[in-house]
Amino acid sequence: MKKLLFSVVFICVAQFSFAQDAAFKNDMVKFMELSGQKSTFELLTKDIVDNIPDAKKADFQKELKTSLNGLMEKMAEMYMTEFTHADVKEFIKFYETPAGKKLSSKTNVLFEKGQTIGQEWGMGLQGIMMKYME
Repeated sequence: MKKLLFSVVFICVAQFSFAQDAAFKNDMVKFMELSGQKSTFELLTKDIVDNIPDAKKADFQKELKTSLNGLMEKMAEMYMTEFTHADVKEFIKFYETPAGKKLSSKTNVLFEKGQTIGQEWGMGLQGIMMKYME
């Protein structure tokens, strides 16, 4: 009888824990979408999509979307090791404010400008490296 009672309690605790983890993960994915992280990955794959022949583009985009969703799930799990559910709820609150929405809306522009700045920096770094490699 004790074993049966222990088993029932264990199952209830496990289900409660799973429900909490699912809510945490859902909130983490929501944060990643609100913060523009998902859109950054979509921007990174834009050139790849443009190189796919038109006849195959729709099928490719469907698989890409599935792949991107899987990536978001894995990223969410990684973030969950660094932040608490309470932290994530606060992040979401911020991204739902006017300032958070504005920041998120600038993700693509900031990415593109940052990419240009990074390339310029990399070229300058090559010059510095060459000075020390001679």
